Amino acid sequence: MPRDPLHQNSCLFLIAAAVLPLGAVPAMADENGASLYLLGSGGPGAAVSPPLPGVYLDNIVMVYDASSHASRDLTIGGNVVADVDSTVAANFTTLLWVPSTNVLGGTLTVGGTLPVGAPMIDASAVITGPQGRQLGVRTHDSALMVGDPIATAMMGWKSGNMHYAVSGMLNVPVGHYRVGRLANIAFHRWAGDVSVAATWLDPKTGWDVSGKVGFTFNGHNEDTDYNSGNDFHAELAAEKKLSSKFSLGAQGYYFQQVSDDTGAGAKLGAYRGRVLAAGGTLAYDTVLGRSPATIRLQVLQEFDAKNRVEGTNFMLSLSLPLHMKMPAKE
Repeated sequence: MPRDPLHQNSCLFLIAAAVLPLGAVPAMADENGASLYLLGSGGPGAAVSPPLPGVYLDNIVMVYDASSHASRDLTIGGNVVADVDSTVAANFTTLLWVPSTNVLGGTLTVGGTLPVGAPMIDASAVITGPQGRQLGVRTHDSALMVGDPIATAMMGWKSGNMHYAVSGMLNVPVGHYRVGRLANIAFHRWAGDVSVAATWLDPKTGWDVSGKVGFTFNGHNEDTDYNSGNDFHAELAAEKKLSSKFSLGAQGYYFQQVSDDTGAGAKLGAYRGRVLAAGGTLAYDTVLGRSPATIRLQVLQEFDAKNRVEGTNFMLSLSLPLHMKMPAKE
């Protein structure tokens, strides 16, 4: 039986959202204020796999505006700074390939993401003077650069209205990285992430309830001799389809560093970070050319931050299929 095009269109966004937990969102306990996992990306449809083999595109434009308390020291690019004002404007382009929907009883999705961003950082560089007094010198840094490419893979399964997924990411440290500078989006270290997700999606009622948890494992930055600690992240989202075109929902995330920063570059010691966020999401299903597409806006406000900046995360995404292998007509 042919798939309802409106239902298929809705799933296409969920597909891309489920396999785009990528990017660089400031999380100041990790070096350079960057976490491999893109907080906020595990929203509605976090475990939904593509319905058909093919090639899919997802593009996210993100603006993250945050600041830290004037008395809180942070380490960025090998520099100890305080009173940080940070704005990161970035674009994440992801191509996804679904070779088969029948691998180990489920769907295999592989892909890659290339981030391009323009971080803008204002901070007070901390200088230790006579008798241990600390002085702050105001400094600014900004740049437009290409970040590290990220490889992704996901296995997904479906049973009735329940969807399950296991996903992984690998950061390849070949992007543009400026040693000793405040503004970077490349990590300059190997890093990986493993996540599991579940989604309850009821096409009849239009409800989607999704959850996702995972761990990020960070490697060593040889230029700064900094070993970033490993991270835990969790996300929860609930969304209701209001019509054939609009969906509205709420979501939140929790980030906690679970092991210490180490190395000579970790000048502030263990310095584990934490943050929570809550916000909303609005999706619009449409058609671009002959392809179903979804445009989604997400706004998340952070709170209860520890050892990191705290701010507002805006994400605007577009997802659509570039090519789908349609089933043979009977």
